[in-house]
Amino acid sequence: MTRHILLINPNSSQSTSAMMRTIAQMAAKDALAVAVATAERSPPMIVTEDDLVAAADEVVEIGRRHATDCVGIVVSAFGDPGLDDLRRLVDIPVVGIGEASMRVAAQNERLFGVATTTPLLVDAVKERAKALGLTGLLTGIRCTAGDPTALTNDKVALTQALGEMVEACITADKAQAVIIGGGPLGEAAETLETRFSIPVIAPIPCAIASLLEQIPNAQPRGGGRQGQPIRIR
Repeated sequence: MTRHILLINPNSSQSTSAMMRTIAQMAAKDALAVAVATAERSPPMIVTEDDLVAAADEVVEIGRRHATDCVGIVVSAFGDPGLDDLRRLVDIPVVGIGEASMRVAAQNERLFGVATTTPLLVDAVKERAKALGLTGLLTGIRCTAGDPTALTNDKVALTQALGEMVEACITADKAQAVIIGGGPLGEAAETLETRFSIPVIAPIPCAIASLLEQIPNAQPRGGGRQGQPIRIR
């Protein structure tokens, strides 16, 4: 099989998997191909702490099943479900999009906020920042109103609502960088990156960059790889 990165989508939405794979492949450029594996036991979008905890076991199962076929793994949910356990169980680099984006946001002791759609995951996000030793730099977590799944299905409304949360992070919380907190929010994150005077951080490219740094001879040289996605079962 082609030497590749495996992106695990802990949500069960195939369309979300396809979107996240496209973003990841553009970030990897021609360094490595990106394959994607989608959870089957999770809801289409993880929106509660129970969802997040339940997703961890399947993430570990998927990662262990494919660890001998790939050179690195990305866990593509912002709460990083199963990340720590999977990292202990496989012999290849494993990166979570929450961890990677928080480390980028906090570079040089920068204050950072999070704009997201899932208010029931606020405590989980805070715990992730605490585990990384970044609580003192996290200025706050701003959440959009309404049903997260419905909002995510409306790209225009999603981008507008997240943009308002970014603005609140900047003006009310004094954040110096803002993460768009969620794998399914990847397209909105890319759109919002250029709209503000401070860095707006997209988690999936952060995770890919972190992973490539840990894989020997895996530095991008040019544009994104073209062609059909690698099939993962």
